[in-house]
Amino acid sequence: MDDQTQLELEAAAFRALKKHLMEERTDVQNIDLMNMAGFCRNCLSRWYQEAAAERGIEMSKDEARESFYGMTMAEWKTNFQTEATEAQKQAFAKSHD
Repeated sequence: MDDQTQLELEAAAFRALKKHLMEERTDVQNIDLMNMAGFCRNCLSRWYQEAAAERGIEMSKDEARESFYGMTMAEWKTNFQTEATEAQKQAFAKSHD
């Protein structure tokens, strides 16, 4: 496989993951993703921001999040985020010692 094809496949896989997390599984909370997988939507938006910076593109954390989430964090929180339960908080604390 040539480099360009690999790049295109990786980009397509990223778009599919983004769509899955942002459109199909909005019920899954970031804290659950962190507890189970060690990363969340915010991590993905930060990695996007870091990739932009590597290419000389200035992007704030809020801009990166809005680009990834397709809305502001305030809108996301209002529409989809729930308060973390004690069990979720304990699992997070245990997994991030």
